Amino acid sequence: MEDQDPRAPRRRAEYPSEKRRATVQRIAGAHLASMDGTMADALGRSNRQRLVWLSLLAMPLLFPVALPGMASVVGAFCLLIAFGLCIGQPVPLPRWLARREIDGRARALLQRMFGRVVGIVASLGRPRLLRLSDRRVRVLNASMLSIAGLSMMTPVPIISFDNVLPALAIVLISWGLRLRDGLMLLVGYLVTLAAAASVLLLWWGGAAAVAELLSWAGLASGG
Repeated sequence: MEDQDPRAPRRRAEYPSEKRRATVQRIAGAHLASMDGTMADALGRSNRQRLVWLSLLAMPLLFPVALPGMASVVGAFCLLIAFGLCIGQPVPLPRWLARREIDGRARALLQRMFGRVVGIVASLGRPRLLRLSDRRVRVLNASMLSIAGLSMMTPVPIISFDNVLPALAIVLISWGLRLRDGLMLLVGYLVTLAAAASVLLLWWGGAAAVAELLSWAGLASGG
């Protein structure tokens, strides 16, 4: 007993985490390897496969970088998957989205951040609170994905980081469903609500600023 290696319990404790990491890397890596070509060429035919794709495509938007048109594509894809989850089967891609090629800059950014983001997902994600990922609550999960997608698609002038919260919500909900992690889903719900609130607040603030500017201009011209 005295000669027992003290590191053995640690190795046993770390093994599940390493196994989860390998599983998540295998799942995401297989999708990432097929990113060349059009969306129709790359996407799978099941909602589970599409959820992984959705999370991967949303990952570059976690950072405030300029990717023209990417938010619209991810938002539309998010709505499509949400509808597929709601009816229990994948929905065919519309022609304009099926023919869309994955942006080279987004692909390069994905390659750079792949290990870091997947490592975080693997270390945190695990099956728990399974009822939240059950088919009986698919309407709730589809609704949350829809809100996140709409928040991403809604244009907010001037602000360059308005896609960060919706992208984070999409990543959390997608992997929460894929890994059946109810806690990750709960956090995703909260981020989704925060994303929707931020979009509404930005639009309200913008409208108030425009009204104030017009009022000031009217007073200035009248004077």
